Amino acid sequence: MCRKLMLLVLVLLLSPLALLAQQKGTVPANVLETTRTLEAFLTDDEWYPTKSDDGYTYRYRFKGDNGSYSCFAKIMPEQQYLLCYIIAPANIAEDMRGAVAEYITRANYGLYIGNFEMDYSDGEVRYKVSVDFEGSSLSTLMIKNAVYPTARMMDKYYAGILTMLYGGKSAEDAVYDVEN
Repeated sequence: MCRKLMLLVLVLLLSPLALLAQQKGTVPANVLETTRTLEAFLTDDEWYPTKSDDGYTYRYRFKGDNGSYSCFAKIMPEQQYLLCYIIAPANIAEDMRGAVAEYITRANYGLYIGNFEMDYSDGEVRYKVSVDFEGSSLSTLMIKNAVYPTARMMDKYYAGILTMLYGGKSAEDAVYDVEN
């Protein structure tokens, strides 16, 4: 009985340590390095990031000419992806979602880096740039080249959304105005 109890205590004590060691061992070195590089870039470039509890998501703000935006950069460790998002400051009203969906489809057509998305359930519009870094680490420049386009593109194209919502422009005209 005493031996079984000691064995049980040993298992209970070592299990959390074994689990922790196993978890640390499953995160590839390139993911850890990219996470450190992302945090250093956002901090050094004065984005003033806040690290989420998951350890892989950084939230920050961007103030552009056409709005103030919530942003986040997220490392997906298992997939080895970097996702950079910026969210429009206001959700689209239900009666305008079809027109804004046309607008972002027209805007997406010619884009080289990233894309716009809209959640039809609540009208949230966001812009995303993603990078697959499987088997390698991202440099500061590569991270910058993912973060900056999100800010530039959202601020540029959000102006067109505003002209649709408050100026009565069509999706086609609003994209034309933004791009020319």
